[in-house]
Amino acid sequence: MRLTELKLPLDHTERELHDSILQRLGIEEHELVGYSIFRRSHDARKRSAIVFIYTLDVELKDEKALLARLRNDRQVTPTPDTAYRFVTRAPPTPPTPRPVVIGSGPCGLFAGLVLAQMGFRPIILERGKSVRQRTQDTWGLWRKGRLDPESNVQFGEGGAGTFSDGKLYSQIKDPQFRGRKVLTEFVKAGAPAEILYVSKPHIGTFKLVTVVENMRAEIESLGGELRFQSRVDDIAIEQGQVRGLRLAGGETMVATHIVLAVGHSARDTFQMLHQRGVHVEAKPFSIGVRIEHPQSLIDRARFGPNAGNPLLGAADYKLVHHCKNGRSAYSFCMCPGGTVVAATSELGRVVTNGMSQYSRNERNANSAIVVGVTPADFPGSAGDPLAAPLAGIAFQRHWESLAFEAGGGNYSAPVQRVGDFLAGRPSTALGSVLPSYTPGVHPTDLAGCLPDYVVAALRESLPAFGREIAGFAMEDALLTGVETRTSSPIRITRDENFESLNTRGLYPAGEGAGYAGGILSAAVDGIRVAEAVALSLTTAQPVRHSAP
Repeated sequence: MRLTELKLPLDHTERELHDSILQRLGIEEHELVGYSIFRRSHDARKRSAIVFIYTLDVELKDEKALLARLRNDRQVTPTPDTAYRFVTRAPPTPPTPRPVVIGSGPCGLFAGLVLAQMGFRPIILERGKSVRQRTQDTWGLWRKGRLDPESNVQFGEGGAGTFSDGKLYSQIKDPQFRGRKVLTEFVKAGAPAEILYVSKPHIGTFKLVTVVENMRAEIESLGGELRFQSRVDDIAIEQGQVRGLRLAGGETMVATHIVLAVGHSARDTFQMLHQRGVHVEAKPFSIGVRIEHPQSLIDRARFGPNAGNPLLGAADYKLVHHCKNGRSAYSFCMCPGGTVVAATSELGRVVTNGMSQYSRNERNANSAIVVGVTPADFPGSAGDPLAAPLAGIAFQRHWESLAFEAGGGNYSAPVQRVGDFLAGRPSTALGSVLPSYTPGVHPTDLAGCLPDYVVAALRESLPAFGREIAGFAMEDALLTGVETRTSSPIRITRDENFESLNTRGLYPAGEGAGYAGGILSAAVDGIRVAEAVALSLTTAQPVRHSAP
């Protein structure tokens, strides 16, 4: 049975948790067989009296009797069945051609894993390198300003989420508990077991590397393949049906079921799909800057006298402000105890992101402060999302190029002190908050790297956020530009069977297709699409195919 909303002081012992269960349920020691933690969060609204809140799965000798006795207690219910069940299994001789997954980020990785677990022997094509080789290339940009356009924060095994905070929580509706499947597989692959129950689980980059490698090993042990440095340059489509694809090296493959999990930065792939007539729409996203504060400031503002308590870890925040110009500014991808990172995938552009290691013990806290933009803001779209489906990409590139120039043209990022930004004057020096971005920063005026309406919204929202978190708008807090890759600038629209609206056999999935936002939601979407592919492979009539 499940017991919810059990509250205990921050410094409680395991025995006190045990005794609280007995007291709450009105049972004796001998009636309790055992319990496990399903979820643990904390309530810090009273900073001097922070409490943990537990959801527990409890096993009793006579659960039916207790459920009957407490039938009117909304906090005591039968434990829901969260076990994952495969929708189908491959026949003894798996169908051919084999399903293909393009991309090995969270979406592609889980699509491939679930297809492999069902026996379909998927082929996963990844334009970048293996996660460890890719890590070396990423550090090449961060330490030496040397960018590899095919192996970086955006491209390579593990996807963009590998170089982020590794957050594993989402607000998606998940009645079939696919998210639980994701977390369970991560733990199986070496992630900390606590991600199964803490309210805001995360892994961190260094741990994610090993997790991703172990997941790849399982896919391969089940007959799947993962091919690196295999960029898909073209997809063959005949009479609205996928027939195959061509790789950058010239190799062609027959394929009738393709999972498209390319991530939000595969701009050349988006262009190719648009040229091939696949239905693509422009969609809203957000742009802005990264802001850095001392983590100790955020801890004190959130936890008061409990700041620094190792049970709480580094504090986070979530902020939103509705501005006078009709825009909304909000915090995004908050990274406690983390760093601001160079995240471009194209030469001559600067893009920022944030990441944290599992320990979250770096000096600064950072998050994006971004403002929503819509297709009506994109030059050439004339307010019609269908008029120029790729206009959002050109919009992103414009501001990323200006940031590159403002940073000095060497992948250093433009930065500005909050006090200077609010006063409308360029920064000429740094203050007490030291930047974490590498390969370097250049103090300047960020107003030249963002649209005027975004600048206005940020200047209004920062003082408003300062009224919620003391010190948020401090003079020396540091802004780093620009953050443009909050989500995909397009949506590759799909039908109720998860297929492209006008291209059978093409299954758009995850962040790049506009159907997810973060590691967990992308992974869940990958599972859903894998299920659709598996059902199509086992129930549909055979599709006649020829080489592309």
